[in-house]
Amino acid sequence: MSCGSVYIYSGEGQGKSSAALGRAVLAASEGKSVLAIRFLKGKELAHSAFFDRLEPEIKIFSFEKSDVNFDELTGEKKSEEIFNIKNGLHFAKKVLATGECDLLILDEILGLIDNRIITPEDLKELLAARDEETDIILTGIYLDDEICALADGISRIENIK
Repeated sequence: MSCGSVYIYSGEGQGKSSAALGRAVLAASEGKSVLAIRFLKGKELAHSAFFDRLEPEIKIFSFEKSDVNFDELTGEKKSEEIFNIKNGLHFAKKVLATGECDLLILDEILGLIDNRIITPEDLKELLAARDEETDIILTGIYLDDEICALADGISRIENIK
């Protein structure tokens, strides 16, 4: 990865988050600091003992309080989680503005657009907050021309079998 680049892992297939985590491990092995913020997946994996062992090189955050995926929540619980998700977005903006890490992974952020929690314009504003040194990886299924224009590289992940 070159400095200040935006990469997208998208597609219907499984493995987008895993690919991003693989890039995180590679960056950390090169002495870079990595921060990942997970969206729409509930809190359970973000607080696992395995991920805790990756610190301080790789820090993983989830601002959601529910133990289940966003899609499985009731309307009222979704509203509560949207508030928590927006806190995560504010944190991401702060991280980008301060250059707190070398690589920021926004896992399933494209799903926030698909769920109408944010707009493509909101994503543009978030990316505009970054310093020139931070690489960013965005993951999720949702992808359109407007989002593609934000990226320096795009990988489409699909299940073949």
